[in-house]
Amino acid sequence: MDEKRGILSPSEWRVMECLWAGPKTLMELVRTLKDSAGWAKSTVTTMVRRMEEKGLVGYEEAGRAKVFRALLAREDAAAAEADSLLERAFHGSVGLLVSSLVERSSLSPSDIDELYNILERAEDGGFR
Repeated sequence: MDEKRGILSPSEWRVMECLWAGPKTLMELVRTLKDSAGWAKSTVTTMVRRMEEKGLVGYEEAGRAKVFRALLAREDAAAAEADSLLERAFHGSVGLLVSSLVERSSLSPSDIDELYNILERAEDGGFR
């Protein structure tokens, strides 16, 4: 992962989404990403090789094929993305982030209940 920014590129997200759904051979990745992103085999091969070099994906030999899997958990990628957004856009202020979300969209009663539950768990030390 890009240590400086702490997030995946949009293209890396596409590949990781495929692999978070389960391990896949290169040809399975090619088929999926051709359909969803219009990528050629060479593009998928290059992306997977670069992501392997970064330690984002790994593989196991399965006969003549390599079966790729995500080495980075979705939760870790999402946390890094959230941290990066918070720092870049809101100067680390959770209050500004939440305020922006509330002002730009109407929250449903279930969204508000969820926020209350999150804050209560944080107050009780439930996230440690």
